[in-house]
Amino acid sequence: MWIILRILIAVVILFLLQLYFYKKVLLAGKFLFPAFPVRKTKTILYSFLFLLNLYPLLLIINSVYAVITRQSILFPQNILFDYLVIFPFWIILLIISQTIIVFFMVDLLKIILYPVYKKYRSRILSFQAKLFFIVIVFFMVYVPARVMYDNHSIDIREVEFVKENLPDDLEGFRITLIADVQADRYTNERRLSNYIDAVNSTNPDLVLIAGDVITSTPNYIETVAKFIGKINSKYGVYSCVGDHDNWAYRRDTRRSIREISEALTKYNVEMVDNDVRNLEVNSARIGITFITNTYVETISNELLTKISNENHKDFKIFLTHQPQKFLINSARKNSYDLFLAGHTHGGQITFLFPFIRLSPTLIETKYVKGDFYFDNMLAIINGGLGMSLAPVRYNSTPEVVLITLKGK
Repeated sequence: MWIILRILIAVVILFLLQLYFYKKVLLAGKFLFPAFPVRKTKTILYSFLFLLNLYPLLLIINSVYAVITRQSILFPQNILFDYLVIFPFWIILLIISQTIIVFFMVDLLKIILYPVYKKYRSRILSFQAKLFFIVIVFFMVYVPARVMYDNHSIDIREVEFVKENLPDDLEGFRITLIADVQADRYTNERRLSNYIDAVNSTNPDLVLIAGDVITSTPNYIETVAKFIGKINSKYGVYSCVGDHDNWAYRRDTRRSIREISEALTKYNVEMVDNDVRNLEVNSARIGITFITNTYVETISNELLTKISNENHKDFKIFLTHQPQKFLINSARKNSYDLFLAGHTHGGQITFLFPFIRLSPTLIETKYVKGDFYFDNMLAIINGGLGMSLAPVRYNSTPEVVLITLKGK
């Protein structure tokens, strides 16, 4: 039932976006090309929108079929289908959405300054039509260029964490945080290889993964384990459990986690489920608390408190997948030094907007990407590599975070 409701909400949003865009194109065409017949403009727009909606139509049909038959959603998995149907849909949808965001602000300004707009209506509408044309041409260039850049690039973000009374043996200790590798047919071997190369270039002492090593299906478990196994880290590589790690087998989450964990273990990588691991760095001790809190499994306050109480080392790290506020509060209350998470993809789709990173991810959390201090604790949210729902990133370059420890 929830799947059907989400489909209906998505259909309504998509319809409203296209209706708004349709009205703006007609208005701009009327002022810029007055000699061109309105009927022909409408015919072109109808044809364009029909082609645009082929993919969501197929998605709706397949989703309903999957609900009825209790099977996974199936689509042709080949390059031709990707480049003729899927990628064009998302690129065009992003262009439309970005254009609408700009003109929604223009329309809002018209409402606020309505007396001025009413007096100079004809001039303002003419200017607006020209502005619309300029904006849409800009985004027709910028959006695909930015998507390509985010698909091929990886940022290495360096963070220095300063702690009072840090043990001498931890001075300059390098922790590399990654997240949401999400191996699938879009996050392929090329992207995985580039990401692991970036990780190794940080020369880490310790590597922590904030969950989601695959997107779905068991087909990529061995592949991602092999690539993660190439990470060079003096004190090991560890991962917590993410949402998608449950979904290799949609109806058998325990099997999904078990097979991923076993595959990683073959390459000396440990996936830890609600437990603590202690590292000895000469005479200093690092305690890492791994908390599993996903869409599939929510940790109880009792278990969260119990696990946190087991960590009382010189340097305390709280690693989880989702940057939920109650988890941040728990880590802060228990005097952790670092709270590390992923899940958000750095706001996988982030629109150009003044002053804020405007992303649908803000609906779930305000901790989308970056560093956030809570007293003496630093929370770091990693933007990760992979994708979900949309097979593109937009204004959200994949990242690797290098954390260097320093004493005051």
